[in-house]
Amino acid sequence: MGDVWAWLLFFFIIIGVIVMVVFQLMCLADLEFDYINPYDSASRINKVILPEFITQGVLSLLFLLTGHWIMALLSIPYLYYNFTLYNRREHLIDVTEVFNMLNREKKKRLFKLGYLMLFLFMSLFWLIYSALEDDDHFA
Repeated sequence: MGDVWAWLLFFFIIIGVIVMVVFQLMCLADLEFDYINPYDSASRINKVILPEFITQGVLSLLFLLTGHWIMALLSIPYLYYNFTLYNRREHLIDVTEVFNMLNREKKKRLFKLGYLMLFLFMSLFWLIYSALEDDDHFA
């Protein structure tokens, strides 16, 4: 039963990371359609970037601690990408360059969203599989 709870936790953590990435995409779309000024958009995005990185790091660590090696291995590229962005100091949105980098920033977040959706479906599969496997033990 513990495996079901672990996958349920992973599922909700992934949903939380997806919400943060979608929020960033919405801020960029609002900026593109001129609903918000560059300063407000950049400050809103920059507020959720570090929590996104930390949450993804915690998720990868939880995969390792619970022994879900395949998911841990699949989370390494995303974690490495976030780590390199942070080390190069390219993780924050610059207010003065936000219009020049708008398409690139949207593509980065769309790629992250696709990667996270894959993780969401995989965790949902393993959640259902674990629940059915536990159900077989009780029958």
